Amino acid sequence: MAIMRIAKPTTGDLLAGISVALLALPQGLAYSELAGMPAKYGLYAAALPSLLAALFASSPYLQTGPVALTALLSFGALQGLADPETTEYIELAALLALMVGVIRLALGILKFGKIANLLTDAVVLGFTNGAAILIIFSQLPKTLGVQGLSGGVLASGWNSLVNPDQWEVGSLVFSIATIAVIFGGRLIHRLFPGVLIAVVFGIIISHMVGYTGQVVGDLKGGFLTLKFDYDWGSIYELLLPSAIIAIVGFAEPASIARTFAKEDGTKWNPNKELVSQGVANLAAAVSNAFPVGGSFGRSALNKFAGATSPWAGAITGAFVLASLPFTPALEQLPSAILGATVIGAVIKLVKPLEIQRLLTDNLTQGLIAVGTLVATLLTAPRIDRGIVIGLLLALLDYLWRKRSNLKLRQKV
Repeated sequence: MAIMRIAKPTTGDLLAGISVALLALPQGLAYSELAGMPAKYGLYAAALPSLLAALFASSPYLQTGPVALTALLSFGALQGLADPETTEYIELAALLALMVGVIRLALGILKFGKIANLLTDAVVLGFTNGAAILIIFSQLPKTLGVQGLSGGVLASGWNSLVNPDQWEVGSLVFSIATIAVIFGGRLIHRLFPGVLIAVVFGIIISHMVGYTGQVVGDLKGGFLTLKFDYDWGSIYELLLPSAIIAIVGFAEPASIARTFAKEDGTKWNPNKELVSQGVANLAAAVSNAFPVGGSFGRSALNKFAGATSPWAGAITGAFVLASLPFTPALEQLPSAILGATVIGAVIKLVKPLEIQRLLTDNLTQGLIAVGTLVATLLTAPRIDRGIVIGLLLALLDYLWRKRSNLKLRQKV
């Protein structure tokens, strides 16, 4: 598989790469916590994976690293095997990334790039809506400053929402301000660095007022340490989840690359993209991080900021890698800002009107979407099971239609 052509990066690549890196730093912290990992591992997931993925990428705009959907899938896969943020959990997350990487790399080399087509539009619509709802509910306690809650994602999120007496004023202010800056900034300009501004001013204000609410906490500076030893005894337990993450998680970068290629009138190679995403996850594994994927938000920023080649992604990874020794500067960042950042990133994935439209246009496909959504919510945090149920519903629909068509032909 060919590596990225050797050519000098343009000024646009440089500016885009740095712009995306400044967004990837706080998002990496947020998505790491979503995956059940200590915050610093999200920075590792944004460094080498982004750098090495760019060497094999087909799309000039695709940015790889920690993403909300894959982080939630990873959390679901590891739930019950170890307690989040423990050494055992971190070891399993790295093994999961390794397995996802191997599967995607093998699929790419064997030219199975069209495997993403196994996910029908109805299944993807239902699953992404369900996953987005779960992600939002998982961040509500953080954005509202409610601590000590127990129960599942939906239960803890709902309990924090309906108990305003437990809300922490500082967290609420930081959350509202972050959402206002992110969405208000987009009205000013699509490249407005809302997340960066919220993070910088959040840290400054946190220091100035001596904020006592929940913050990111310990982020030891230093360079990345590579690892090559894994908990091989857990391979069988992670085999199905890793296969699901490898396929489902590839739907996002494939959609990004396909969308941008269509806009530019260019071609993209799904097999190369699978290899790229496989290499990225292998890089995440040796970085002691968790599975990664393609980011819609960061890829869009990359394109709009002037990227012209995969060099932009490499520059993003290199910038994050060089920033690791200075990450203790983020320790006083209020956790509420990270929670609000995640909500701001995924709320656009909740599309009830699209589900309603699908129910009107094609009742069967609409019911598959609804069934997948409900299955995703009910199986949380093991949302990989939700996607399996959605695929089974789609398969039953296919078999029913095939049987009906056969009967019709026999009558004719």
